[in-house]
Amino acid sequence: KGAVLARLRSGSAGLIRDLNRASILSLVGQRGPIARIEIARELALSPAAVTVLTRDLVHDGLVREVATAPSRGGRPGVLLGLVGEAAQALGVKIAADHLSATRVSLDGEPLSSAERPFDVSAPDALDRLAAGLAEMTADLDGPGPRLLGVGLGVPGTVDLGSGVVESPVLGWHALPLGALLEARLHLPVLVDNDVNTLAAAERLYGRGRTVENFVTVTIGRGVGLGIVVGGELYRGGRGGAGEFGHVRMADDGPLCQCGQRGCLETLVSDGALLRAAVTAGLLGADDGIDRLRALADAGDARATRIYAAAGATLGRAVAWLVNVLDPQLVLVSGEGTQAWPHLEAAFDEVVRRDAFAPLRDVAVEVDPWDDAKWARGAAALVLRATFAAPLYERQPDDAVRERLAAGVLEA
Repeated sequence: KGAVLARLRSGSAGLIRDLNRASILSLVGQRGPIARIEIARELALSPAAVTVLTRDLVHDGLVREVATAPSRGGRPGVLLGLVGEAAQALGVKIAADHLSATRVSLDGEPLSSAERPFDVSAPDALDRLAAGLAEMTADLDGPGPRLLGVGLGVPGTVDLGSGVVESPVLGWHALPLGALLEARLHLPVLVDNDVNTLAAAERLYGRGRTVENFVTVTIGRGVGLGIVVGGELYRGGRGGAGEFGHVRMADDGPLCQCGQRGCLETLVSDGALLRAAVTAGLLGADDGIDRLRALADAGDARATRIYAAAGATLGRAVAWLVNVLDPQLVLVSGEGTQAWPHLEAAFDEVVRRDAFAPLRDVAVEVDPWDDAKWARGAAALVLRATFAAPLYERQPDDAVRERLAAGVLEA
């Protein structure tokens, strides 16, 4: 913070130019194709300044004129868009049993996707992870578009400054994952909570493009939360914002892996639903969530009651979120949404009942589960670094921007 304030107080013309340039690149990336006059209006810059800065971005091969806007009597306006083929990023979602990877262009368009097994409990799991990532990036960092870096989404909390990960789900504690992998890959590696990466993807390319304040709630193996406030991800003071699954819902509830009882995750996750079904005599100990969902699909009353109870509990927790954060949009995602038809009625009833009256009309949308979308969100960590204003002296984003600049110069 001190470095930021010092640089801002200095009034450096170069810093101001970099800030404006990054803001324009971000706006073109999120809202393009877009006209220069619209850029000036959105960013409160003079048309002359926008003309100069966009001319530089065009010269650098990052932005190009892609179309003309309809004229109202004068000369047609020119629309600007990103040069997608100028660079690439790799995003990887890390789960306990597999890796899901997506390669994207600078404008966020997916180019290829892959999934491979990964056993986080293996003694050499980190070596295997590094080797897998090295194999994935080997074909990308040669001639052609510059590979800007690797984005990783992990279940857990991440200190963004150091890349240190705390992930009880993966069994990783105080693990400097970013630094370890950067040393092996010789590439920038940006790490964040996997739900945050999903929210970042929604903000850049999805339903969050048109709103400044929204939340992404994920359900399935666990319960997660991504918070976007004023168009930016909110991570909290130590990177732990969004541990929604550990909101305590019942004092005498089931024991959670975090050590507390009655966490939201112990009541609405897939594991919680399976325990309820086994206790009710509906499933055997070896049955999975697909079996429970199939029974509900077939109209089994006990299965539908289990889902309805979980939907009501989730609805109560989301109503609290609405009351505290006043989001414009609530997105529900994750593998658990495959059973949304059995959760929806009870969820919606409780949200509308428990939310503060003026906020009850909040939009709730369900985003179909797609592992590749989470990986695309991890890639968005890297792409977003190219758009971020360079306020800090050294941070992982700097290395990404340096690679982008080097790639442009080589081209």
